[in-house]
Amino acid sequence: MTEYADVPPDVLAELRSVCLGLPDAYEQQAWAGTRWRVRNRTFAHVLTHDSADGPVTVMSFRSSGPELDALRAAGHPYFRPGWGGDVVGMVIDAGIDWDEVAELLTESYCVLAPKKLVGLVDRPGDG
Repeated sequence: MTEYADVPPDVLAELRSVCLGLPDAYEQQAWAGTRWRVRNRTFAHVLTHDSADGPVTVMSFRSSGPELDALRAAGHPYFRPGWGGDVVGMVIDAGIDWDEVAELLTESYCVLAPKKLVGLVDRPGDG
């Protein structure tokens, strides 16, 4: 049986700052950890596993097209969860690039959000 620990508060704060800045996005307590949703669809989920080597915090998000294939093939910190055709997992550790995480979360949101809401998003590379 997998044991879960609390997600570090600084990690939650970083993820919240991105996710809750997206149109109509909201936060929910998940079965383990925290998830962010748009129109009842989860675009990000973070949780911490309690392992023999200590706690490991992981995030899952959505991707599509060539980026999905590239992320899944990249290796650490990315991995393929055992579920979801368009889901990518990412280990959140000390070397995390929060700017990259913000871009990944924004793109994840755009994969699931209605086009009307996607049109309101300021995406990296726009403008």
